[in-house]
Amino acid sequence: MALFKSSNPTLQEKSYEGTIFQGMTAGDTMTVKGTLNKFGFLVLMMIGSTVFSWSQFNKGGDPMPLMLIGVFGGLALAIVMMIKKQWSPYIAPAYGIMEGLFVGSVSAMYDYAYPGLPTQAVALTLLVTLIMFLIYRYRIIKVTGKFRMVIVIATAAVGVFYLIQWITYLAMGSPIGSFTNAATPLGIGFSILVVGLAALNLLLNFDTIEKGVDMKAAKYMEWYSAFGLLVTIVWLYLEILRLLSKFNRN
Repeated sequence: MALFKSSNPTLQEKSYEGTIFQGMTAGDTMTVKGTLNKFGFLVLMMIGSTVFSWSQFNKGGDPMPLMLIGVFGGLALAIVMMIKKQWSPYIAPAYGIMEGLFVGSVSAMYDYAYPGLPTQAVALTLLVTLIMFLIYRYRIIKVTGKFRMVIVIATAAVGVFYLIQWITYLAMGSPIGSFTNAATPLGIGFSILVVGLAALNLLLNFDTIEKGVDMKAAKYMEWYSAFGLLVTIVWLYLEILRLLSKFNRN
């Protein structure tokens, strides 16, 4: 029976299968505090590499190599973790570093075009994350089965759309649905929609982590869960950054 699901592919019930009851002694099972501690460590790893890649851009370096290393390196590590979750304690920190190379390069380019924009995006990301946590904590929005299904379908649709855009851009030099990149009411509305979707994913992630603790998942799942939460928050940050840039173009 499906106990919980998340639209984040790294944080779904099947991710915890085979890990339940593997560590029944005290301190060997997943806890919320342990997950948050691991998440904080991954954020520090990401910040370190973000500062590095940003500094390379400010020194006149080409941001694309570090950006591509971050994207494809992070993707490779994420796939390995999804297959071998027990390796998460060793791979998750490296993923945080890869994520920072990508985020730092992207942020530096946005800051060059719109000075101070990444700082605003970070502040808004933290604010939205806090608000969504309080919404989840006080059950203002309940994570029901129907709610999960809607978020899963919507997130998958956005993911497929972005993939098609990327493929058409590589093939034709112009992405399909380019209106989503324009600073028009329609383009801004699309970004607001996706930001809202990313924020709602946080509710599913919080619920997934909490239920993983209830199911007494193995201790290494703290690292895996922290990695999954980082994926969603970085996505939220990038979408907010994109949205703010559209407002600054008007």
